[in-house]
Amino acid sequence: MTDDDDGAAVFLIEARELQSAIERNLLDLSEAPGDRALIDALFRDIHTLKGSGAMFGHVDLAHFLHGFETAFEALRAPGRTASDALINVALRACDQITALLDDPAAARAGNASLIESLDAALGGGDAASGPHPASAQATPAVAPAEDGWRISFSLGPTALGLGVNVPALLGELKDLAPDAVRIACETGALPGLDALDPACPPFVWTVEIAADLDPARIDEVFLFLRDDLVLEVTSLAEAAAPESVAETPQQTVASAEPRPSELPPADVPAEPAPATASRQRERSTMRVATERLDEIMDRVGELVIAESRLHDLSMALQSPALMAVAEDIRRLTSGMRETTMSIRMLPIGNLFSRFRRLVHDLSDQLAKPIDFVTAGGETELDKTVIELLNDPLVHILRNAADHGIEDGGARAATGKPRQGTITLSATHAGAEVHIRIHDDGRGLDDGQLRAKAIERGLLPANSQVTGPELYRLIFEPGFSTAPAVTELSGRGVGMDVVRSVVQGLRGQIDVDSEPGHGTTVTLRLPLTLAITDGLLVEVGGERYSIPVAAVEECVELPPDLALGAGRSNFLNIRGDLVPFLRLADVFETPGLRPDFQKVVIVAGSHGRIGLVVDRIVANAQTVIKQLSCIHAGLKAFSGATILGDGTVALILDVGHLIALGTAIEDRARKRKGAA
Repeated sequence: MTDDDDGAAVFLIEARELQSAIERNLLDLSEAPGDRALIDALFRDIHTLKGSGAMFGHVDLAHFLHGFETAFEALRAPGRTASDALINVALRACDQITALLDDPAAARAGNASLIESLDAALGGGDAASGPHPASAQATPAVAPAEDGWRISFSLGPTALGLGVNVPALLGELKDLAPDAVRIACETGALPGLDALDPACPPFVWTVEIAADLDPARIDEVFLFLRDDLVLEVTSLAEAAAPESVAETPQQTVASAEPRPSELPPADVPAEPAPATASRQRERSTMRVATERLDEIMDRVGELVIAESRLHDLSMALQSPALMAVAEDIRRLTSGMRETTMSIRMLPIGNLFSRFRRLVHDLSDQLAKPIDFVTAGGETELDKTVIELLNDPLVHILRNAADHGIEDGGARAATGKPRQGTITLSATHAGAEVHIRIHDDGRGLDDGQLRAKAIERGLLPANSQVTGPELYRLIFEPGFSTAPAVTELSGRGVGMDVVRSVVQGLRGQIDVDSEPGHGTTVTLRLPLTLAITDGLLVEVGGERYSIPVAAVEECVELPPDLALGAGRSNFLNIRGDLVPFLRLADVFETPGLRPDFQKVVIVAGSHGRIGLVVDRIVANAQTVIKQLSCIHAGLKAFSGATILGDGTVALILDVGHLIALGTAIEDRARKRKGAA
């Protein structure tokens, strides 16, 4: 890949980030229509994307953004605020930016109509003039100080290499006051061919703007270019009086000499300028392809397996020197694993922010006022998991808006606020992250769900099942209670997709609902899909791994319970009754049990349970491997790992085992009550 290809790829990444920032600021502006800081931030993002697009040859994008920026200029007039109609058109313009990035040729036809819609939403007229119209007639180079500016700049040694586009830059300056600009280029004394540097041409461009112009607008043109240019901005009055040494309204940013290479070394300032500091922060980060991170994680996983083999070998040989080396390697491997995993972890707030636009559009489409609230955006999750969560969350949010939230009139009739609320939150829970989607709508109708399930043959005709067991049926393929098929729902496909993706991530879904008060969908997902710490246990001669983050403590099974015939019972743990499962019975493992069995107490979102094992082997770093399609239906296991001796150990799905134990106890209580 050439440097140009690399630059174009980086541009596309940054362009999509800027598009997201523009959309985010527009949604913020819809909540605070007169916020000047938001309007200024919008202009900066649009302006930056326009300049970058022109720099990398995205001419259609640059032209569209120029029109977008020009139309929006009217919003800077004192007293102007953003209307709902303007926000909606501007959001469509954001979609057009994405289309122009994806396929410029196919998307360019929509540019003109969108700009016209923006003009119409702003009330028509020449938005470019803004609150301070420029003089309609060009003036001479010398003008009163309050009537214009003189801008001189030359290229720094790295400017062309970084893609600074001089014609585009001059065009932006001319657009500030199209009829009041004069542009000149001075060459000075040209160096000989031997001294000529093609990366730093010896030209000084001078732009005189004879108009009463806010210097902040000139600042915006050079916002991200100050480090790459030698720039001077002075008033026209001062430019006409060379003897003057008074301070200009706009401070000189750098010397006006045309050749930066001839400047004497300058002292390093104690505090970098804001633009410079920003660039330093940008240069302290690096974009890395996901494939490379995946490859590093695979290598670290193999290293963990090799370290485990070395540890087993050192124990077998009982060599103190080898044991010391094995321990050092274990420590280094553990640190490398944690560092590599931390690189893959991203705050889930980046994902959550995408859904503001979705809920905003659903609110308009359904004519339901909906407030969208997020919490826990700082919670970190594996990048792969975050990428796969987009579609499931879209389906759940659409269902919440369409089926959950009532219209304003129905809500008011039941004493609720007319505006509904959908809350999307994330929290850590041991080795899991829990993502909850809650709406304060009508809740699920048990009777309607049960009738639909009986109609489709999912429940017997006399079934009286309620609660979570009934709610799980909404994830069955084709299951829907919608009276009609619409663009949003009714085909019973979305929630089936949700379950498939979450199960593919080794996660689980819980649904809880209260009639009249709303519904909560909880996704329980593992922190990472790669490597974790595990507690190795043995049952019937087979070894299993339990995620350490789910383990609370280990105790010995009391002798009076060791020979119990039931598949479950209770332990008294410091006054708390904790149910336990005998894994030998659950897995139907033959053979005699040892006299002293151990109980591993594990906890999850549904409570805690004891897992009875024959013995506890050791703590071990676990490289998680997906189960084959043949074994994918074994719900008690979330994956497998390779041990140091080359054997395979299955990783227990703690959440499923807790649910299994709870279900067994519930059935036992019902049988006891019936008796």
